[in-house]
Amino acid sequence: MPHVNLDEVAPEADATDPEGFRALMARVGGTLGATESGASLYVLPPGQSSAPYHYEYAREEWLLVLSGHPTVRTPEGTATRAPMNLVFFPKGPAGAHRVSNDTGDEVRVLMWSTLAVPSATAYPDSGKVAVSTGVAGEDVVVRRSSAVGYWDGEVGAAAEGAPSSRRPDAGAED
Repeated sequence: MPHVNLDEVAPEADATDPEGFRALMARVGGTLGATESGASLYVLPPGQSSAPYHYEYAREEWLLVLSGHPTVRTPEGTATRAPMNLVFFPKGPAGAHRVSNDTGDEVRVLMWSTLAVPSATAYPDSGKVAVSTGVAGEDVVVRRSSAVGYWDGEVGAAAEGAPSSRRPDAGAED
């Protein structure tokens, strides 16, 4: 039976993470053979967060506090959670969250989610949306303010850049 002892996992830092988001992380779902769900162990030093405030369009996420007292921000506000607290973040804006360590002690949490590709993530504080396609070179992070009309840039479009009610996901006839 595949298993992992979270006390023996060695989370690593990503040197490109900016101050305030320098959490250590170890993805453990794939090491156990999971293909439809993922799990990551996060170690949050004092003053750090695991990710910016965000929500997923295609994934449910869970948080289990293993040690310490993280601050969890949701649309309802912020709350401190204790070890063995379990938190669920549904898909969409109601599931927006940020997990931070506002204490002087290390915080360890396990987060897991369903996996969906393609997927999209919204970042309300910065006005961004990330699209993950699963195809190298096709993923993007864009500001919502950079949105263009459906026909923008299409050769032969009668009203290039004009707003349209047609959406890329409107039907299978494309």
